[in-house]
Amino acid sequence: MSVLEVSNLVKRFGDVLAVNDLSFEVAPGEIFGFLGGNGAGKTTTLRMVLDIIRPTSGSISVLGAAPDRRQSSAIGFLPEERGLYAAMSAIDTIIYFGRLKGMDTATARARGMQLLERFDLADRAKSEIGDMSKGMAQKVQLATSLVNQPELLMLDEPFSGLDPVNQGLLENEILRASQRGAAVIFSTHVMQHAERLCDRLLLLRKGRKRFEGTLEEARAQLPAHIAVVSNHKVTALPGVHSADPVGAPVDGWQEWQVELDPGVQPESVLEHCSTSGIALRRWNEHRASLHDIFVELVGGEGVEE
Repeated sequence: MSVLEVSNLVKRFGDVLAVNDLSFEVAPGEIFGFLGGNGAGKTTTLRMVLDIIRPTSGSISVLGAAPDRRQSSAIGFLPEERGLYAAMSAIDTIIYFGRLKGMDTATARARGMQLLERFDLADRAKSEIGDMSKGMAQKVQLATSLVNQPELLMLDEPFSGLDPVNQGLLENEILRASQRGAAVIFSTHVMQHAERLCDRLLLLRKGRKRFEGTLEEARAQLPAHIAVVSNHKVTALPGVHSADPVGAPVDGWQEWQVELDPGVQPESVLEHCSTSGIALRRWNEHRASLHDIFVELVGGEGVEE
């Protein structure tokens, strides 16, 4: 059973169509990347899953039922807009959120201290949030989303404002939650994290889904590129869409930059060269990055390397 199922979801704000016929599912243990530029509809969708706002049409199923705030005990959420009570201590903040999710104080305290130890903040457990750095406070807020060991963990732009060390810590927590069996969905426009972490991806543009699938399936949407040095005219090879020579031939060997036809795999061209006796001195395949895919399918606005 899917932990989260979204079907034909539509959300309008007056004349603005924020989410347009969106459907997807997230399974237990899956890390699902919800990718789009600024204003793509990511946060609006997550807020509908949390029952903060209601859809115009379509349906949402969370753990087999319609969204309800009583499901909070099974959900962890890290909002894009960080907000904690400045006068509360770190551990009291985590306990407070644990109690909101139905936990007893002792269990919330014990898990809270475990999280603070993992985040290298155990010695700041009694420090007030207002006395902490921005990075420390963000880690406390992350702990509030994890304290109840949620079955559905949703993180909205979680890497924003974190330094590289704390970004790595967050990646480890996402993997830990997945290994525990939680369904993890995180929205981002920083492609490198999604490329490393996600089992599947959804690319969103102006509220409409442009792609859903694995990274390899996403790469297949773009023509493959290879760099070849050969004494054969590679424009005649099957599956080659275009080939541009690079510089002048040297002793009969020419370097080519090659774009293959859509759907053609570089391995099939290499196999043809091998079986046909076509000599190659060099063969380099360029694999499209998620950044390349995003720019091609969604557009470059609001995307970061």
